[in-house]
Amino acid sequence: MQPTPKLDRIDLKILTQLQRNGRLTNVELANRVGLSASPCLIRVKRLEAAGYITGYGAQIDIRKITSILTVFTEITLSDHRRHDFARFESHISKLDTVVECHLISGGYDYLVKFVTRDVEHYQTIIENLLEVNIGIEKYFSYIVIKSPILKESFPIQDFFPEQKI
Repeated sequence: MQPTPKLDRIDLKILTQLQRNGRLTNVELANRVGLSASPCLIRVKRLEAAGYITGYGAQIDIRKITSILTVFTEITLSDHRRHDFARFESHISKLDTVVECHLISGGYDYLVKFVTRDVEHYQTIIENLLEVNIGIEKYFSYIVIKSPILKESFPIQDFFPEQKI
């Protein structure tokens, strides 16, 4: 594993551009960040090797393929030892219908985002989770009616105002 390189303004520009469009050619990317192609490619490879860029992929609008139900679920565990959290996380990470899982502070332990076919499918998943005894004490479900804002990228420039990205 290579040491993590310190990011400069050009690196941040590269990350911002690739986040917006991972299909940019190296020449297009180089033009957008103010480099020639060769140094740009070297930087991209360095960012990939250091783990800043973890992959490239297509963003799919699943609703054009089929109808889905998105459910946010607050989950509270019955016990709070390290292995209780590990057991829960290990099991839930294997579920394809779980697209996000966050250990949080506050009134419950986890906020989990499920994407399922319908309410019955979601209920079956929850019942199965309760049956396998992974420490769930209680859960509360919130069905998403509408998602007026869904962003696929992070505002990198807001975290580095001194860089003028």
